[in-house]
Amino acid sequence: MDGWKKGRSASPTWCWADGRGMAYPEKAHELLEFPILLCNQSLFSGDQGKGVGIGAQEELSGRCQRPGGSKTNSSWPRLLPRHSTMHLLGPSLLLLEYLAFSDSAWNFRHPKTLYAWDGACVWIPCTYSSVKGGGHTLDNLTVYHNFTYDKKTKHYNGTILYNKSLKTKESTPSQERVQFLGNNRNNCTLLINPVKVNDSGLLGLRVTSGTDKWMASLNLSISESAPQPHIELHQEIREDQEVTVTCSLNFACRDYQVHLQWSLEGSVTTSTILSPERVATQSHLSFQPKWTHDGKNLTCQLWDPMKQRILSEKTVLLEVKHAPKLEIQVSPQEAIVTEGESVTMRCQVISSNPPHWSVSWFKDRTKLKEEGTTLVLPEVTRTMSGQYTCQVSNDVGSRQSDVVDLQVHYPPEPSWVQLSPSSIKEGVTVELTCMSVANPPPANYTWYFNEQEIPGKNGRTFQIPQVLVKHAGRYSCLAENSLGPGSVDREADLNVQYPPKGVTTVIQNPTPIREGDSVTLSCTFNSSNPRVTRYNWNSPGSQDHTSQKLTIQKVTWDAQPVKCEACNQWCSWSPSVNLNVLYSGTYHCLVNNSIGQTSSKAYELQVLYAPRRLRVSISPKDGVVEGKTAVLTCESDANPPISHYDWFDGKNQDLHYYGQMLRLEPVKLQHAGSYWCRGTNRLGQSQSPPTTLTVYYSAATISRRAALGVGFCLAIFLLAIWGVKLQRSWKRIQRQQGLQESSSGQSFFVRNLKARRTPQAERPASLGCYNPVMEDAVSYATLSFPLGETDTRRLRDAGSSEMREIPPSRDDRVTYAVVQNCQAADYENVTPEVLDDEGIHYSELVHFGNGKRALAQEGVEYVTLKH
Repeated sequence: MDGWKKGRSASPTWCWADGRGMAYPEKAHELLEFPILLCNQSLFSGDQGKGVGIGAQEELSGRCQRPGGSKTNSSWPRLLPRHSTMHLLGPSLLLLEYLAFSDSAWNFRHPKTLYAWDGACVWIPCTYSSVKGGGHTLDNLTVYHNFTYDKKTKHYNGTILYNKSLKTKESTPSQERVQFLGNNRNNCTLLINPVKVNDSGLLGLRVTSGTDKWMASLNLSISESAPQPHIELHQEIREDQEVTVTCSLNFACRDYQVHLQWSLEGSVTTSTILSPERVATQSHLSFQPKWTHDGKNLTCQLWDPMKQRILSEKTVLLEVKHAPKLEIQVSPQEAIVTEGESVTMRCQVISSNPPHWSVSWFKDRTKLKEEGTTLVLPEVTRTMSGQYTCQVSNDVGSRQSDVVDLQVHYPPEPSWVQLSPSSIKEGVTVELTCMSVANPPPANYTWYFNEQEIPGKNGRTFQIPQVLVKHAGRYSCLAENSLGPGSVDREADLNVQYPPKGVTTVIQNPTPIREGDSVTLSCTFNSSNPRVTRYNWNSPGSQDHTSQKLTIQKVTWDAQPVKCEACNQWCSWSPSVNLNVLYSGTYHCLVNNSIGQTSSKAYELQVLYAPRRLRVSISPKDGVVEGKTAVLTCESDANPPISHYDWFDGKNQDLHYYGQMLRLEPVKLQHAGSYWCRGTNRLGQSQSPPTTLTVYYSAATISRRAALGVGFCLAIFLLAIWGVKLQRSWKRIQRQQGLQESSSGQSFFVRNLKARRTPQAERPASLGCYNPVMEDAVSYATLSFPLGETDTRRLRDAGSSEMREIPPSRDDRVTYAVVQNCQAADYENVTPEVLDDEGIHYSELVHFGNGKRALAQEGVEYVTLKH
């Protein structure tokens, strides 16, 4: 069982000339004196062949053999001579008769050939059935390797790999290399684990059932290493059309798991086939090929998950049919040029399968007349800006390249101003837009009003939130980009429309109006845009209500106030005016009898009343600018007329003005506020409601107040700086006082005396050394040292047991100078601990002995001088 024969043993095969794969019982050898044919044609039926009986040993090369084992060159059964055929006819008929009445024919189904490699296993799926049916079962199974048939002994010789009686219930030990996995009814599946290279060869399955015996054969192909899988491409591959590729391996064994893996990503399904028809492992890869896959390798690898290594692999070259893949190369590369320069575009075909055959150019999706792989624009203009593409075609289809956005730069074209809205009424918001075409777009704009530059306006648009009449005029703009400024094309005329302003009703009668008189009134206005087209009056007794003048015939004493309305597209009413009709009644009586009538003398009746309906009218009514003139009029109705007027401000202060008209000239800011008047006649008095006078700042006042604000801020800033300096000086004085307190405790003042310094040769040596640098600026200080109790104690403690008395005639004033001590005695300047400020001089004098620095116990005196 351990040693198998290597190679194949070609034994004679008993067969019929027609090559049918029927299985014959061993008794057939006893009916024939010698074989009819000796050939290597297998009686094994392959995927669905019948069970092979005696004489069906293996599938060989297909060559027939002579009796005794000699080979012929024909792959078909060799015909015997005619006399031999006649001689064999009798025994052949006997064999056919036996086969016709025999009940021992079986059908075996298993693969022809099984493939594996060294160290793997072989799973042999096998089924069998009786031709005649019924409850036939197998009694014994023997597995041969490279078997031969001995016709003398009528037995099979070879290496026995497995031998077992199927009548017993004993299971095959798992440690055996060959295991029977079937049963004695219909399953003859075997497992060989592991297999070796020398297991290659013919494998025979010898079975018995009662007195019947059969032999089924198959081939084992065991290689040293795993074979390559097989890749199947069933159809032409086109870009973006899903394709399924199959990788198959003629191997499968449940005790040796393998995986098939792909080099491309996609949807993968794996299947294992273990059937009598086929043993295989398959993997199906579904993916959408791209043009980049064309010419690339597709690899299927056989992977051993247990050992974590690749056993074998198969690689095929993908050919993906696709439309051309393009790329445009532009010179200059950024595709940004100035008007007048040249541009070159090249359409490069990156990939095309099959090869391309035409090239077309498009601008903004419109086909150009130019063809070929190169497009040259010698002198570009601004109209050539746009999106360029090239299109290339082959047998698969056409493809366009990515877009190249060609930018032709040029300075701004002449600009003009667009107004929105087109019809502008006073008080609305107006937007002005500078219209100019340029590439790159204008980055700066200059605006002009009546040919004067508007400061602070450099955007493409600007707004006037509430347009006034003063904003009316001619507007223009100038656009500028990186290539320079453009020019002004035309100006825009801002026409501000408004209702009639300053509408006033004027009484044109030259004399006071009396009851019954005809009164003529006129409707006037200051300005209007557009012009006034009609007038309206509120007087019911008049004849014409639409003309500028109104005539009232026979005015009554109780005539109502009159006002007019002036209209263009909009209307404005004037303030009401009182007619102030003077009326006097004339009465007489009439007496009559049968003879006649007589009229009495007429007497006039005067009806007197106190002032009424007082009001203050202001001209101009919309307010007045500082420095102009304002007129306030106290209007009233009284009989007799008002003889005395009084004017008051909003605080009810008497202005001591007594005329009907209060004239303020020039108007000042303090004049703004409320005003009211009081009228008096001999019958009484009445007062008007308050009316507000609005005063606007003048340009000069605005400038002056702005200057005052700036000056105030500057003064605050200077005061802050002066305060900081003052604080620093105070801190420095405090620090110096601390130094003074740490000295001898004496206080004194120093008076600086500037004098020319005497050279050293003219003075005693004790006065110090001559310093030429300080010759013209020597400072002297006269010091006065008052002697107190503290000084007395200090002198007593200076190291002498005797009390040192100070002569009463001693002068306490000492004059010191800042000197450089170059000799053995005298004083030496010591640098103060705090730096001096400019203009303040400090000196710290230390007294030394005669040439030797005194010890601490000798009583050294320190004096701090402050200027």
